Amino acid sequence: MALGSKSIALAIILGVPIGIGAYTVHYAGGTSYLSTDPQACANCHIMSSQLESWQKASHHTTATCVDCHIPEGFVGKYVAKAVNGYNHSKAFTFQDFHEPIMINEWNSQILQENCERCHGDLLHPSMTNGTDPNNVIECVHCHRSVGHGEWLGLGGPDRGDAGEREN
Repeated sequence: MALGSKSIALAIILGVPIGIGAYTVHYAGGTSYLSTDPQACANCHIMSSQLESWQKASHHTTATCVDCHIPEGFVGKYVAKAVNGYNHSKAFTFQDFHEPIMINEWNSQILQENCERCHGDLLHPSMTNGTDPNNVIECVHCHRSVGHGEWLGLGGPDRGDAGEREN
C-alpha cells in the first residue's frame, strides 16, 4: 500500500468515528453544556421540572444551575461537567436513574461548598465544613426549597421516595 493509500485509509478510520461523534454532540446540543445557560440543563426533558422549579424559586434572579451545582475554578468546573455529563447521559440512556432525580454525595458536597462560598458571612462557624464533617448540617437540610422550590418529579408511588439521597 502506497503512502497515499495509507493516509486515505487512516483518514477514513479516524474521520468516520470522529465525524459521527461530532455530529452526535452537535445534534444532542452537547456544546451547550459548556455554557452557564440554565436551558442547557433542560436539554434532557427529564430535567424540565428542575428548570421550571428553579425559575419559580428564590435564587432565580441571583444564581444559575452552574453557580450552585458546579465548583468554582476552571479545572474543577470542567471536571464536574465531564463527570456529571457522562453519568447523566449513561443514566438517561439506560433509564437507571432514581426518580425524582437525586443529588449524589459528591455533588451534594459541591452544593454545600457553593452555599458557604456565597453565604459564608451569614453562617455560624459550627455550620461550616471547617468543623467535624460528620456533625455538619447541610444548608439544604433547612433550605431545601431555595434553589428549586417544592420537589417536583415525574412521580408515581413506584418511582421512589423524594426524601432519599442517591449514593
